[in-house]
Amino acid sequence: MSTAMAISLVQSTFFSKISLLRHRNSLRSFALPIPFSSFSTSSALSEDKLHRQKWRQPVVSVLELGGVKIAKDDVVRDDPTNNVPDTIFSKLGMQLHRRDQHPIGILKNAIYNYFDTNYPDKFDKFDNLCPIVSVKMNFDDVLVPPDHVSRSYNDTYYVDPQTVLRCHTSAHQAELLRKGHTHFLVTGDVYRRDSIDSTHYPVFHQMEGVRVFTPGDWEASGTDATSYAAGDLKKCLEGLARHLFGSVEMRWIDTYFPFTNPSFELEIYFQEKWLEVLGCGVTEQEILKRSGRINNVAWAFGLGLERLAMVLFDIPDIRLFWSTDERFTSQFSKGQLGVRFKPFSKYPPCYKDMSFWINDAFTENNLCEIVRGVAGDLVEEVQLIDNFTNKKGMTSHCYRISYRSMERSLTDEEINDLQWNVREQVKNKLNVDLR
Repeated sequence: MSTAMAISLVQSTFFSKISLLRHRNSLRSFALPIPFSSFSTSSALSEDKLHRQKWRQPVVSVLELGGVKIAKDDVVRDDPTNNVPDTIFSKLGMQLHRRDQHPIGILKNAIYNYFDTNYPDKFDKFDNLCPIVSVKMNFDDVLVPPDHVSRSYNDTYYVDPQTVLRCHTSAHQAELLRKGHTHFLVTGDVYRRDSIDSTHYPVFHQMEGVRVFTPGDWEASGTDATSYAAGDLKKCLEGLARHLFGSVEMRWIDTYFPFTNPSFELEIYFQEKWLEVLGCGVTEQEILKRSGRINNVAWAFGLGLERLAMVLFDIPDIRLFWSTDERFTSQFSKGQLGVRFKPFSKYPPCYKDMSFWINDAFTENNLCEIVRGVAGDLVEEVQLIDNFTNKKGMTSHCYRISYRSMERSLTDEEINDLQWNVREQVKNKLNVDLR
């Protein structure tokens, strides 16, 4: 089956600080290097070591998402433009947001409950739509500029030059509007090449809400369309924040998104610090115009489910969401929002440093992709700890890799094998000179 057949309506989430449309580093260069091929575990690992590595997810050959069957070669291909590794393909179809006893699913259902209670039979819900989308849907339809850093192979997983794994659930807002939906919530898994630490993972989950108004809605209010939509949006989201966090102090921050104007971020004062909950705004008229809604105005919000779930459930490491260990999964029950996670053990980390001379094509995301491809969820963090440029103009980076299992103690032999494999992959795939 072709990738085109796998593309279907998906979801929309514009905002939040983890949105790909926020510049994580305004000085970051925009580059489109030819991506390296998919990574796999070292063939040097013996069978008994592989048996110990229960953390690895099996790579299945066929998935069925939203009623669409997807074969592995629809996603992972031996093609110079494909940069989707096996480790990412193995996450497709897991759909943590559709598991009622999982923290992500519990949070999603709590938000659903708020909208069902306050807007009965109003909002359509989408949570089972295919994450394989076109470049047009992922970027063009939400007004992402052609030269935006998020389009880079360093940031996005490309199936082919015109197809990606969605970077945000906003990829299908325009399509849903064209299909006639005027009130909807969209939830799904999204994919981005990113750094490695306790709050970043290449797969996470987002939810977006959209509401469209007609002239009859705002004309009777005596306010203009934009003010009416902004006021309704803030009222809705303040109620949602109280529903999730209780009676908390909150504040609105003016911000910028390319797809809304005006744009806001909502922050709440929770556990003695200000926490960004979501981003939102009044939808740019160009998006509505392209969707055939010339005389309408709309608002949209978006939030990262992991970000909120880590706070509400007191989960310290984003990798835990993917754990199948019963000591984790048994702690959560359907409908129980905010049950505090109880750590079942704290296994010691193992640190390995690696230094090399970088080249002009080097990016930290490519390095992290290699480390994840070798070590999977055993890698806890990759951190730049030193860099310098010599008199010849050559730049050296030193990275500290932290290995730590959430479920067992790692052996020295196992860590050494992983680190050796990482070094070989970095040297061969990134064309850098190890020091």
